Amino acid sequence: MAEHRTMQRDALLDAARTLLSEGGTEALTFPALAERTGLARSSVYEYFRSRAAVVEELCAVDFPVWAAEVSAAMAAAPTPTARIEAYVRTQLALVGDRRHRAVVAISASELDDGAREKIRAAHGGLVAMVVAALGDLGHRSPRLAAMLLQGVVDAAVRRIELGAAEEPAEIAEAAVAMALGGVTGHA
Repeated sequence: MAEHRTMQRDALLDAARTLLSEGGTEALTFPALAERTGLARSSVYEYFRSRAAVVEELCAVDFPVWAAEVSAAMAAAPTPTARIEAYVRTQLALVGDRRHRAVVAISASELDDGAREKIRAAHGGLVAMVVAALGDLGHRSPRLAAMLLQGVVDAAVRRIELGAAEEPAEIAEAAVAMALGGVTGHA
């Protein structure tokens, strides 16, 4: 029975990812989740009390996977500068991934304070990965630089998501150049 519940919960989360990546937060409704999974709407409420609860669960499941990919790419890089480049490139390479699109849609949505705090904490963990690399470069304010660097990444992600005139590879190159030029020019 527990395995069946886990399968249904996983199916609901997968449906939520699809809805978020296709239509943003407005598309994430309990009737849509019920329709996508073949469950009764009342069954959806047995797993999640609210839309925010679905979002919190997605963050708890998906953000660590995404962050682990960024962390692995950084760990494989031989120098602090290469680690910073890996931090930027890996996040941008994940833009097409449904988990990433769901996280982006979630971060753009209006959530309750509990969900927002969990996202902020998870995002802080991602930013913390680059603080050490900036410190290794001798940056005067590695925490501030990391936050600004993430702002560059977030802007590039939004540009790619919007289907801007530039190709994703061009956006990635510009973001890397800005990131590396900015962090090495102000050490």
